[in-house]
Amino acid sequence: MAKRVLILGSGPSGLTAGIYAARGGLDATVVKGSQAGGQLMLTTEVENYPGFSEPIMGPNLIEEMTKQAERLGVKFVEDEAVGVDFSSSPLKVKLHDRTLSADAIIIGTGASALWLGLESEQRLRGRGVSSCATCDGFFFRGKEVVVVGGGDTAVEEALFLSRLASKVTVIHRRDELRASRIMQQRALTNPKISFVWNSSVEEVLGKDKVEGVRIRNIKTGQVSELSSAGVFVAIGHKPNSEIFAGQLELDEKGYIKSSAETRTSVEGVFVAGDVYDYLYRQAVTAAASGCKAAIDATKYLEAQEESKG
Repeated sequence: MAKRVLILGSGPSGLTAGIYAARGGLDATVVKGSQAGGQLMLTTEVENYPGFSEPIMGPNLIEEMTKQAERLGVKFVEDEAVGVDFSSSPLKVKLHDRTLSADAIIIGTGASALWLGLESEQRLRGRGVSSCATCDGFFFRGKEVVVVGGGDTAVEEALFLSRLASKVTVIHRRDELRASRIMQQRALTNPKISFVWNSSVEEVLGKDKVEGVRIRNIKTGQVSELSSAGVFVAIGHKPNSEIFAGQLELDEKGYIKSSAETRTSVEGVFVAGDVYDYLYRQAVTAAASGCKAAIDATKYLEAQEESKG
């Protein structure tokens, strides 16, 4: 009887893990999660995923991955994990209406970008509002863009965008950056990057696409508008790891700790994608880690069988 592996999450990491697990002879089931498809479902054109000569829409890429996994025999559960018990074997995952057990678990629950919480921001997401410069920066070549934030993420986004955009304006709530000193120096001396201090974005302007932002100075209350073709919100990401607290080792920001590539602190539990990778956060790197996690899980389960024999 094939060993059972449960994959939590249906973004690029989870779907790729499912594909490799099924091809490895495992009984693979993907629990889709509350945001099925992950952050790609919020993306419009994807130009940097290998294998497509023309841009593909993020949801269409997820659809193709899902069909590929289904063709290989991966099963899907339309639910989300709300709790886990990794204290004994078999490993258990609690859903809303039942509990599933497995011989191995691959966690690909991803991370969620932190947003400003504006109606206009949500309405124009994918129409000029983005949380990923390396994903979407190409579409703003030669245009003026805004980056919201003041930490390492925001400065990295601004520096990347400065290679493509005609002008980058960083809007920050404080009067100095929180980024590391070397990152600050690079941004402050970059002729394409300017700063609006002590300010917050109150509204993203535009009907069908971003046309600018309305800004309020926190100290003076003065309101102004700034023209922009794109708004990159870079106030951080939050790993979707809450249910693993107390079950797995997490770092201070909540990312799952791993060793030897994809192994977690619990034997038989593996991790892939943005729930542990806070550095790259790309669909292709998430998919690659899903491949690694499935191969590691397969080898682990084979070793378990050999030890019994």
